[in-house]
Amino acid sequence: MKTGRPKWTAKRLQRAVQHVQGEVCWNEPLAPLLSLQVGGPADVLVFPSDVEDVIRVVLGARTEGIPLVVLGGTNVVVRDKGIRGIVMQLKQLTGLQEEDGHVVYAQAGVRLPRLMQFAVGHHLSGMEWAAGIPGTVGGGVVMNAGTRLGEMQEVLKGVDLVNLRGHRVRIEASNISFAYRKATLPKGIVVGAWVQLALSVKEQVEAKTKTYLQYRRETQPLTLPNAGSVFKNPPGDSAGRLVEAAGLKGVRVGDAEVSTKHANFIVNRGTATADQVLALIRKVRQTVARKFGVRLQLEWKIIGES
Repeated sequence: MKTGRPKWTAKRLQRAVQHVQGEVCWNEPLAPLLSLQVGGPADVLVFPSDVEDVIRVVLGARTEGIPLVVLGGTNVVVRDKGIRGIVMQLKQLTGLQEEDGHVVYAQAGVRLPRLMQFAVGHHLSGMEWAAGIPGTVGGGVVMNAGTRLGEMQEVLKGVDLVNLRGHRVRIEASNISFAYRKATLPKGIVVGAWVQLALSVKEQVEAKTKTYLQYRRETQPLTLPNAGSVFKNPPGDSAGRLVEAAGLKGVRVGDAEVSTKHANFIVNRGTATADQVLALIRKVRQTVARKFGVRLQLEWKIIGES
């Protein structure tokens, strides 16, 4: 996405984040924060220290008219020229607690594997499907994260959200519309979620989790930088099957490669750029469309300036 010159000044950008208690970094590279390890810098990168700090960022950006992007680590590609305005990363929001009725509240920055391990440690079942998924609770809610074994909507009870006016609200899962890799939420920032789990025998949960994790290790390129599944599965078919049938496994553009282990993954072989990744995506889509008449839809989000 090409944009014109920003309509705000450096002073307005500084004022927008002047009350933030967490870490504030200027012209900060984003690639190290992303699982695919590509992408340009942010004008300003903010790591809020808590939910109140998130509210400060939201209100500062709103007052000064600065665009605000919440950045997860997976399922996203940042273009090589980076992101203008404020980028917020919620890695400091890592609170976890069990509540009555086998409900677990997890803040948005909690990694899904950690939530799964927390559940196992408390003899709770329901998160086993998340074994090996590298994303966070916040991203998992927004993307309705899942695998063939389960997905977020099956356990989600409620969402803790800061809306664009800086108000903290609870959204019940019954009021959220879910689709494949998507949850329709009010505009705002997910800062936490409540998941409804079930009491189980710890050894049974551990065994099930181990089986799921082993399956992912055997079938997905977990040892190389990647951003998860690239394309959504078309109705009644598999994106990975189509890409493999098109003869695209191992095809590269620079250091971006269609995984030889799973064709619906693109991996970074070393020094891939976002441009190379996007060029490879175009090549895959064009080839699959030409050979099978199927237009693959992206599961990833593409953001930033080209």
